[in-house]
Amino acid sequence: ETAEADSEKGEILTRIEETGVLRVGFEGTYPPFNYQGDDGDFIGFDVDISKEVATRLGVDVEFITSKWAGLIGGLNADKFDVIIAQMTVTEERKESVDFTDPYVVTGAVIVTHDDTNGITTLDDLVGKKVGVAAGTSFAELAQSVDGADVNLYDGGFSTYVNDVVNKRLDALINDSLVMGFNIEESGLPIKVASQLLSRDENAMAVKKGNEDFIEKLNEILSEIKEDGTYTEIYKKWFGMEPLE
Repeated sequence: ETAEADSEKGEILTRIEETGVLRVGFEGTYPPFNYQGDDGDFIGFDVDISKEVATRLGVDVEFITSKWAGLIGGLNADKFDVIIAQMTVTEERKESVDFTDPYVVTGAVIVTHDDTNGITTLDDLVGKKVGVAAGTSFAELAQSVDGADVNLYDGGFSTYVNDVVNKRLDALINDSLVMGFNIEESGLPIKVASQLLSRDENAMAVKKGNEDFIEKLNEILSEIKEDGTYTEIYKKWFGMEPLE
C-alpha cells in the first residue's frame, strides 16, 4: 500500500482487525449497564451492546475495567479500543476523545404511582409533593417549578421510591434508565409518567485520529437500531421502549 492510503486507516481499527479482539473499557460496577453477574461474568446493557458491536465487526470482545476517572487516560494509553460506559458527551470530554453518535439518550423523568394520572409534565407538579435526591440536577429541576412542594432526600434512592409507593409523595424525579431498570427489577407499582425533561446523550469514546473506526461504529449503531436489535436489548434492561 502507498503511505497515503495507509494514513487514512486509523491504528485502532487496524489493531482490532489484526488481533481479532475488540477491547472495551468500562467500570464494571455500574448496574444495569456494566457489572458482574453471579457467575462473575460481565452483564448489562453496555455489555450486550458491546457484544453486538464485536459480532458485527467479526471479532471477539474483551472487557477491561477501570475506575471512572481513569477511563479516558486508559483509552489514550491504548489499554482498550473503545469506552462503552454511559459516558455523556460534553464539550470538555470532546477535547480528549472523539465520540460516536449517541447509543443511548437519557435524562430526567417524572415517576408516579401506577394509580396516579395527570402528572406528566413539570407544570403538573404545582401543588404536588415531589421527592428528589439533594444536590442533584433532578433537585434543581424540581425546584424550578414554582409552587411544587419539593422534598429533598439525603438517604438512598429506595427511601423516596417507597414514599411514592406509599403515596406519601405524589412523584419523584430521577434518571429514565435507572428508573426503568429499577421498576423492571422490583415490580413496584410505580411508572415513568413523563417524556424526557432533560437530555443526556451518552456515546462511545474513541482515541482521536480514528475517523474510520468512528464511522464503522456509527454504521453498526444505525444497523442495530434499524433491524430491531437495539430495541430488544433496551427493553430487556429497562422494561420500556427507548425514550427520545
